[in-house]
Amino acid sequence: MSDTSASPDRIDAARAALAEQYLRVRRFSEQLCAPLAIEDYGLQTVVEASPPKWHLAHVSWFYETFLLRPFLPGYQVFHPRFEYLFNSYYEQTGTGFWPRHERGLLARPTVAEVYDYRRHVDAAMTHLIAECPSADWPTAEQRLRIGLNHEQQHQELLLTDIKRHFAHNPLRPAYRADLPTTPPSIPRPLRWLDFEGGLIEVGAAGEGFHYDNETPRHRVFVAPFRLADRPVTNGEFLEFIQDGGYQDTRLWLSDGWATVKQQGWRAPLYWEERDGDWYLMTLSGMRPLDPAEPVCHVSYYEAEAYATWTGKRLPTEFEWEHAAQGQSIAGHFVEDGWLHPRPAPQGEGLKQLFGDVWEWTGSAYLPYPGYRAVPGALGEYNGKFMCNQMVLRGGSCATARDHIRPTYRNFFYPHERWQFMGFRLAEVAV
Repeated sequence: MSDTSASPDRIDAARAALAEQYLRVRRFSEQLCAPLAIEDYGLQTVVEASPPKWHLAHVSWFYETFLLRPFLPGYQVFHPRFEYLFNSYYEQTGTGFWPRHERGLLARPTVAEVYDYRRHVDAAMTHLIAECPSADWPTAEQRLRIGLNHEQQHQELLLTDIKRHFAHNPLRPAYRADLPTTPPSIPRPLRWLDFEGGLIEVGAAGEGFHYDNETPRHRVFVAPFRLADRPVTNGEFLEFIQDGGYQDTRLWLSDGWATVKQQGWRAPLYWEERDGDWYLMTLSGMRPLDPAEPVCHVSYYEAEAYATWTGKRLPTEFEWEHAAQGQSIAGHFVEDGWLHPRPAPQGEGLKQLFGDVWEWTGSAYLPYPGYRAVPGALGEYNGKFMCNQMVLRGGSCATARDHIRPTYRNFFYPHERWQFMGFRLAEVAV
């Protein structure tokens, strides 16, 4: 929030910095789409992955709906039906929304019109940031910061959705053939780190940006536990496959086993076996499987089954957050340009707690004690999804580094695996 007692010069400097951040975030979304052909912008091969064109328009709809319409007098919407076409799931806006599974059926607006929409919104947002009255600015600033983080979330979705769509194509096209690669390597041995536990505090506090689902900060009891120093690797997960893990009903939760049978799973998403060798689809096309890389694109069900197979378990989100406190935000993020998880580095201590792969926890996505969703349509951002989903922590190779923090709670349904989803093991300390 802004300090309304600050001098006008300081306020102007803060707004100028926020305006630059806004433009930087907006430019990056378009940079991510630069490698696409025009035919790629409308792809929607599965219901959970939206077309790139829709992402570019939806994030613009967010600024238009929650900032420009309420705070910029005389603002003219770009198109009166875009509030319906590019609303994702907000019921309280009163506009309704186009069905999620039919986003790929919209040939119009054209890609050019969507980029025109973005320029229209950007011009108006630049004006709003500079001219918003002081009385309105604290609320507008808070919404703007939500909007920027929201667009960063969709930047990650742009990459994971493009990967999902391209993997559907038998040609296995590359999003970017110039992405860096390294030869397959041998996984470093897994080590265990002990944590004392006790009565700890979790959740966000202070003035730094955070979502409402990270609050309120509160105390929980954590028993002493041990945490693996790195995520599970491809090579380790391959041993699970070769031991018949996908055929052994004893390892699976009931819903997980039903999903395995229904979907015909026999390996993580994007893995392909060819003449006895394993390959996987990446944003640079097909690659040989690297045994040392963190396994990714696995569901909660697969992570839990593997943990059962090893005699371990997944950490709770509170154990994970306790271990993450005081750790540097170090790992491979979208800015590093790999767009794929890398093997864990050498050295002591926890590795890849941030970046590389989102880590499934054993915790259901539920409200913290005392949680209250913010009033109005923005209260739908997180709160209404607090049922039937599981928490992931830490960010991935497609996450922006300045978007992640130890208290960040991501959440997905337990069967989903098109994000860069991995996991590490935990166990009770002895």
